[in-house]
Amino acid sequence: MDEPLISLTGVKKSFGPVSVLRGVDLKAYPGKVTALVGDNGAGKSTLIKGLAGVQPYDEGEVRFDGETVTLHNPREASRLGIEVVYQDLALADNLDIVQNMFLGREETSWGTFDEGRMELETSKALQQLSVRTVKSVRQKVASLSGGQRQTVAIARSVINKSRLVILDEPTAALGVAQTEQVINLVKRLAEQNVAVIIISHNLADVFKVADFISVLYLGQMVASVKTVDTSYDDVVGYITGSKTYTGEPA
Repeated sequence: MDEPLISLTGVKKSFGPVSVLRGVDLKAYPGKVTALVGDNGAGKSTLIKGLAGVQPYDEGEVRFDGETVTLHNPREASRLGIEVVYQDLALADNLDIVQNMFLGREETSWGTFDEGRMELETSKALQQLSVRTVKSVRQKVASLSGGQRQTVAIARSVINKSRLVILDEPTAALGVAQTEQVINLVKRLAEQNVAVIIISHNLADVFKVADFISVLYLGQMVASVKTVDTSYDDVVGYITGSKTYTGEPA
C-alpha cells in the first residue's frame, strides 16, 4: 500500500477538565476513502477541526506527505491542500456557481475579475467529476437542489487543487437519488488521487463508498479496518462499545 498522505499519532485535545481526544491515531491514503464513524460525542468533529486548523491539537504528531507539520490555523491547513466541506456547505445562496467556486480568491485580469477564466475552470472542475445535473454554471445556488449544492461544494475542492478533502455528513437530509449522486461524486473525487475522509452516521453509505473505516468511541480510536474485512454488525458493535476490535489497525 502507498504511504498515507495524512497520519495522526497520539493526538489529544481537552477543553478544560474534559478530554475529548485521548491519543487518537488516524491515516488517510491518496485515492482512497476513509470513513470516520462514531456516536454523537465520540470526538469526530473535534478531530476534524484539528485537521482543519480550527482547533489545534494539544498533543500528538501530524504528518502530511511524510513530513511533520503543525496546523495552528485554517490558512496553514489550506496551504497544504486540506479542504473541509462542512455540513452547512458554506455556500452563498445569492451568488451563482462560478462566484461560489471562487469566493474570496477571484481570478483577476487588468484589475477586474476574469469572468471567462473562472467560468472555464468551473466547467472543467464539474466535467472532471462527471457532473451532468447542473444546467449552467451561472445558476444561482439558491435554485439548486441539496445534491447539486453538495456537488458545488465538492467541486470547489477540485478548483482549489486540494489533496485531502474532508466531508462532514455529505448525504444528510438528501433523498435516495441525490444520495447516490453524492456517493458517486465522492468515488470520482478519490479517482483523482485525492485522499478523502467522510464523516457519516449512515453506515449503508459508508459501506458503499469507503475503503477504510475508522471508529471513534469516547475520544479513542477503537477500530481501523478495511471495509472488505468487516461487517455492518461489527462496526455497529465498535460504535456502541459492545464489541472490541482485536486485529491490527489498517
